[in-house]
Amino acid sequence: MAVFLAVVEEGDFSAAARRLRMTPSAVSKIVGRLESRLGVRLLQRSTRSISLTAEGHAYAEATRRILSDLEEAELAIQPGAEPRGRLRVSLPSAFGHRLIVPMLSAFIQRYPAIELELDFTDAIADLMNGDADVAVRVAAQSDSALITRRLAANRRVICASPDYLERRGVPERPDDLERHRCLGITSGGRLNVWEFDEGGRRCTIRIRSSVEANSTEALRRLALAGIGIVRLSEILVGPDIQNGRLQAVLTDCNRTEAEPISVVYPHRRFLSPRVRAFVDFLAREFAHPPWEESHGEPG
Repeated sequence: MAVFLAVVEEGDFSAAARRLRMTPSAVSKIVGRLESRLGVRLLQRSTRSISLTAEGHAYAEATRRILSDLEEAELAIQPGAEPRGRLRVSLPSAFGHRLIVPMLSAFIQRYPAIELELDFTDAIADLMNGDADVAVRVAAQSDSALITRRLAANRRVICASPDYLERRGVPERPDDLERHRCLGITSGGRLNVWEFDEGGRRCTIRIRSSVEANSTEALRRLALAGIGIVRLSEILVGPDIQNGRLQAVLTDCNRTEAEPISVVYPHRRFLSPRVRAFVDFLAREFAHPPWEESHGEPG
């Protein structure tokens, strides 16, 4: 399985042979015996390249998990074993760039044998199917197959640039938003439904977005440019509010429950030392959330 996976990762028998310090013919024979035993073709071979068959793709994913579990089991029983190997981390795009990336220098210095592979995406990585080893999520976690470690809490803030508010006026009540240009999340669903508590009465407004984007960082930049009013995580806009580049509005009635910021990973009998190292590192870093240190709680 290790030889087959090396061929898949290198994309070439000769490159896999060099990595494994074997001859290309030996690598080819091992993969051939594996295919004969399984009774299926795992690789499509041509004179210039190889590619995975559908069966080969499924077997490669299973093989990767099996070998990873084996490595983790061996490391877990070795006292004082240094965390090592590749760690695939899924991060929300804007949150990951603005907060996690600046922390990683300290992590890399502390664990030089860990090879980080970062995937910045706002899609939910399927950890159980091997999309990543660990993920950071800014939302409530509902998958009981995953272990969740809460890092901090996050709220959403309604804000706009001072320039926009000077031109269009400051909204005093939720109904005033109908006369403003609001910025929405593409296919955002509930994120485009803004909740308010006005005089003890709970109400919701589904904003009619004049501009939409599938990137929260893009919406932040649009708000900074004076394009409209946005409702974004305090993680993203807190420093901008603190330095006056954005101004929070409707603070008295903006109803926003704290969303958990969590690190999640699959439940396994043997927890990888590199996963444990990364999770513990984030827990220490988030003991005092960076955005709270920079600007405090929004009104």
